[in-house]
This record gives sequence, C-alpha cells and structure tokens, in this order.
Amino acid sequence: MSYQTTTTTTSDPPPPATSPSPPPPPPLLIPNLPDDVAIQCIARIPRFYHPTLSLTSRSWRSTVRSPHLFTTRSLLRSTQHFLYISVRINSSFTWHLLDPNPPNPQKRILAPLPPFPAQPIGSAFVALGPKIYVIGGSINDVPSNNIWVFDCRINRWEIGPKMRVGREFAAAGVVGGKIYVLGGCVVDNWARSMNWAEVFDPVSGSWAAVASPIEVRDKWMHASAVVGGRVYAMADRGGVIYDALAGEWGSVSKRLDLGWRGRAAVVGGVLYCYDYLGKIRGFDVEENVWKDLKGVDEGLPKFLCGATMAALDGRLCVVWE
Repeated sequence: MSYQTTTTTTSDPPPPATSPSPPPPPPLLIPNLPDDVAIQCIARIPRFYHPTLSLTSRSWRSTVRSPHLFTTRSLLRSTQHFLYISVRINSSFTWHLLDPNPPNPQKRILAPLPPFPAQPIGSAFVALGPKIYVIGGSINDVPSNNIWVFDCRINRWEIGPKMRVGREFAAAGVVGGKIYVLGGCVVDNWARSMNWAEVFDPVSGSWAAVASPIEVRDKWMHASAVVGGRVYAMADRGGVIYDALAGEWGSVSKRLDLGWRGRAAVVGGVLYCYDYLGKIRGFDVEENVWKDLKGVDEGLPKFLCGATMAALDGRLCVVWE
C-alpha cells in the first residue's frame, strides 16, 4: 500500500491597503484667524514694513511677495507711493525704499531692497505701473542691451526683454504706456543707426525701432524728462525733443539748453532742475522761460551739484549727497 502526500503552504492574507495620511495643513498666517481674514489685516500694514514682515516666517514672506496681496491692497485703497533710490558706493549699487510719509517725520529710514543682480554704469531708469526698469548701462566698459525689472508688488528683480542694441547714458521716458529710449549708442553701423531710438511695449513684451533723423543722433545723454507727451533728451551739446504721439522730432530751445543741468523732474507740467549755482529752477515749456523756485532755500545745501530729483504725488523730491 502506498501513500501519496501533498504538502501545500498557505500564507497569511495581506493586510488591507491603507492610504497615506494627508499632509498637515499649513499653519495659519495669524493664529485663530482664517487666512483670507489675515490677508485683509496684512494688506493694511504700510508697505514700508513689508521687508520686516517677510522675516516672520516662510508663509509671511510668500504672502507679502504675492500679487494677491497687492490686489487686496488695491481693493482696500491701501496702496502707497514710495521713492526708490539707487545708491552707488564705490563700484556697487544698492537699492532702497523711502517712505515720504513716515510715522515719525523726524526719522526717515531707507529700507534695503533685494540686491541688484548686476552692476552696470550709466543705466537709464523709468517707472511704469508697479515696475521699475533699469535700462542698459556698461558692464566691463561694454554697453549692454539688458533690461532689469524690479516688480514693486513682489519685491523681486527679473530680467526683461533685451533691447535691439547696447546702450549707456541713454535717455528714457514713458509716454502712452510705452518706454522710449534714445541714444547712448555709437552710430558706427547700420544696425545701431537704425535703432538709435527704440520703443518698448510692455503688453507685447517687445522692442521696436523708432525712425530718427541723422542730425539728432548724439551719443551721450546727460538728462531726460517727459513733458506733455514729449520726450526731452539733453546731450552734451544741444538736445532733442521727440513727440511720441505725433512721431515728430525737434530741437530744444537754446534757453532750455543753457539752463538744464543734471537730472530733472516734472511737476504740474513744469520741468525742474538745478542751475550752475545750485539753485532749483523751473522751466515752462509753453512760455519758454525759466522761473526761480522761491521759498525752498532754507534747509537745503547751498550747492546741489550732486542732487537728483523726482516727482512724487504732485510734489518735488530732492535727494543730494
């Protein structure tokens, strides 16, 4: 008699599959408050304190740099105008934020901004909407066609669309929501000659050449301003006017040429700058006449040869060394 045995091995049934536990929710911006309510609170804090707020936590840093907070501030009418200042020490540039209406008027503080990623010499600067454009400038003595853009909403630098040619000490101005750049390039070939003037459209993000007569193509510009839709650009000798809306070129008057020195600012249609003696004067382009700015001598240095100017909320701001 024979027997046949069969041995089978039975394994234990596998444990039921379990789904991974969901990650914990991010911490609230403000304890015991929903984030949408917290953002409403943060949006009411003056912009000047945002660099300090960003040090609180990663979530706060992300919040103060978000376009959503800027939109909320706009809806709450909490947006503010500030003065952004580029300071050069030796060969380095640093950017700072100045509140024109600080809580303590006797104590004005320059708040540092993120480091500027480049160090060009002779750049042009314009503000358009919530962004500041740093245009060209020379790097290692080579004119650059780079555009650096600082988005004031999110406190961040980014590279913009390159110009068609490199420039240094160019003139720039904003007319009709577009940026016009004149000069600052050597007209030694066809490309530079045809692109002596350019226009940037922020909607399309592209540059286009602006036709210009040969006789206006000076190399260096020491000052520029926009008055009544016209870009005024001052060269070492003489200056040009470009009517961006009409597409017409002209020359500045001799009276304006003789009196305009250094950077200028336009307030109420009047172009302000300082003269050889360091006094602030205003030029009425319609009347073609200079007028002294009276009542401001007290508190200002006698000579403002290193001064720069800016228009802010209908006021004339003067910054000097």
